[in-house]
Amino acid sequence: MNDEDLMSQFQMGTVEAFDILVSRYHDPLTNYIYRFLGDLKECEDLLQETFLRVYRNRHSYRRIAKFSTWLYTIAGNLARSEYRKRKRRRLYSLQSVNRDDEEYEVEIPDETFLPDKHAEGTIQDKYIQDALAQIPEEFREVVVLRDVQQLAYEEIADITGLPMGTVKSRINRGRTKLQGILKEVYTPEEA
Repeated sequence: MNDEDLMSQFQMGTVEAFDILVSRYHDPLTNYIYRFLGDLKECEDLLQETFLRVYRNRHSYRRIAKFSTWLYTIAGNLARSEYRKRKRRRLYSLQSVNRDDEEYEVEIPDETFLPDKHAEGTIQDKYIQDALAQIPEEFREVVVLRDVQQLAYEEIADITGLPMGTVKSRINRGRTKLQGILKEVYTPEEA
């Protein structure tokens, strides 16, 4: 059964249809959000929020759009909002938090493992993720949608609300920037 039929069933009250959609899109959305933000904890939170919004707003979905387009639009909007929020956050010195002059230890958790089960633990994946984090958001989003999620140009245009020419241009420019970064930091002999 296709996604749109499952969504119609869910709109009519069949919760099992929602469960199927969640299982179908859990891994691809995890990958998309993680590649966009590079933070596993935030990725998990935004993934949960995406599915929660689908659940709550199920009656606002109209079959004129592909379900995947609607879903990726929700996830993309949440990821963009989080990314912008991060850019605005101020950094505080850990020393300024402690007003006393006593020493204290701060433990920072290691969140370096990668969620992509196919590339987990590979050096190449780390280089790619680091390079993705270095390109501007406007290029990162479309490159991830096209090259990681393998969506069609038309669907990317629908998700981002950009004209087709802009989508193609940004993908091309994003790939060029990504290649430039990867050439500087990665050579296969290092693997």
